[in-house]
Amino acid sequence: MSEKKVVAVIVEGPSDENAIGGILKEYFFSEEVQFAVVHGDITSDDDTSVDNAVSKIDSLIDGIRSKYAYRWQDFVCIIHIADTDGAFTKGCVQEAEVQAIQYYEDHMESSNVEDTERRNVHKSEIMYKLYSTGKVHGIRYRLYFNSCNLEHVLYNELKDFSNEEKEKLSDDFADKYEGKVQEFIDFISGESIAVSGTYKETWKYIEKDKNSLKRHSNMHLIFE
Repeated sequence: MSEKKVVAVIVEGPSDENAIGGILKEYFFSEEVQFAVVHGDITSDDDTSVDNAVSKIDSLIDGIRSKYAYRWQDFVCIIHIADTDGAFTKGCVQEAEVQAIQYYEDHMESSNVEDTERRNVHKSEIMYKLYSTGKVHGIRYRLYFNSCNLEHVLYNELKDFSNEEKEKLSDDFADKYEGKVQEFIDFISGESIAVSGTYKETWKYIEKDKNSLKRHSNMHLIFE
């Protein structure tokens, strides 16, 4: 068992960990940073509900705790990073012959409008529940957003990337900022990306209008 305190980080996929993992480990150099990779989106999963969302986060952290023989008191915070996927918009889904939902900064296209709108309601309710939750198992918990998704924020691209493309982009991004944490903080804190205000104020902003489709993030708050 390590004497260091633990920072737990929840991300949606391995490319997310690859892109920012080195940066977080360098920034939190005096702690141990451990990742829980969901391999999907816990906030839009049909098995996730408002009632069980917090317990699912608890289970992810318990997995880290068990794997590395940590005690619950070893954890200092939980950082959860998720995509908004335009979930807070209203009336922005247009019908189109597409295989997967396509995102734009003013609308999204889907082959099943009703299904996508249902997903948006479900996801937005889960995200609200989680960002309103201050602690999980007594550990400080914060949900940080990338809008419309991580690729949009980090690479300024809204296309539907393959896993191989995501891996290549994340490798390049990690290489670019290796050993340059302050440069990354300056990037993620830039006016073109960062939503100003307190943690709750950034969430209130992203919930409005079409903001959850536009290129925004509150990840800069991780470093404050």
